[in-house]
Amino acid sequence: MMPFSDDDLCVAIKNFLPSVEAYVASHNGTMRYLGVKDGTAWIELAGSCNGCSMSSLTTKMVAQRKLRELIHPELTVESIFPGQEDQLPEGLVTDC
Repeated sequence: MMPFSDDDLCVAIKNFLPSVEAYVASHNGTMRYLGVKDGTAWIELAGSCNGCSMSSLTTKMVAQRKLRELIHPELTVESIFPGQEDQLPEGLVTDC
């Protein structure tokens, strides 16, 4: 069970996400934190990542793996592309 509240995770994710963004930027992509709910962080992948067939691997093997290492091993990361905001869950914690 995740021992952190979504408010705690929001702060941690915002602090550590820049270390993941550097990898995405090296591939001419961008990453933006959208929020967290129930231990799942939501990010938006844009730039060269938008529509890329490898974006799901970037989400799981880069973003999720690194944030699990830095924050908690049960943290989940999901991603959307620009224009898919309607796929986000209600009640995301975005302000921290």
